[in-house]
Amino acid sequence: MNITKNLLFTTLLALFTLTMYSCKTKKLVAKPAPAPVEKPAPPVEEKKPAPAPEKEEAPAPAEKPNFNLDNIQFEFNSFVLKTSSFAILDKAVAEMKKSPTTKFVLNGHSSAEGTPDHNMQLSIDRANAVKSYFINAGLNGNNFTVVGHGEKEPISSNDSEEGRMVNRRTEIKVQN
Repeated sequence: MNITKNLLFTTLLALFTLTMYSCKTKKLVAKPAPAPVEKPAPPVEEKKPAPAPEKEEAPAPAEKPNFNLDNIQFEFNSFVLKTSSFAILDKAVAEMKKSPTTKFVLNGHSSAEGTPDHNMQLSIDRANAVKSYFINAGLNGNNFTVVGHGEKEPISSNDSEEGRMVNRRTEIKVQN
């Protein structure tokens, strides 16, 4: 019986210890632990790659304007521009914009058909038509002087239609 008592006593002691230990553990768990204070994480700064050092580029040299322009052609007895003249006028505008303070003379001409007075007025109207085109393209109208020459300065013979067609023109010249 002693062995049974000892065994019983050891078992009870083990149960009691286990119970006590479990109860203490439960009590410890039952007490709410203070919540850990979390500090906000510092803001994450995105590291941007350092900009590549800029190469100092010398400005491109300004392209020198080419004022060697073809004559502007017109229809017979009219100051209406020929379709073929638009490409020449557009080139002239592009070149003139490279040098916006340059002054020009627009020399209007006519063929020998018609009266001298009519041809003079027609040559002035042709030069003004070119000036209007330039102004509409954004150029300063004060940079243009209009001069009519009538039929006085032909560049081809007025004896043929081909020659008369060439004489119906406005010349663009840089003002001296």
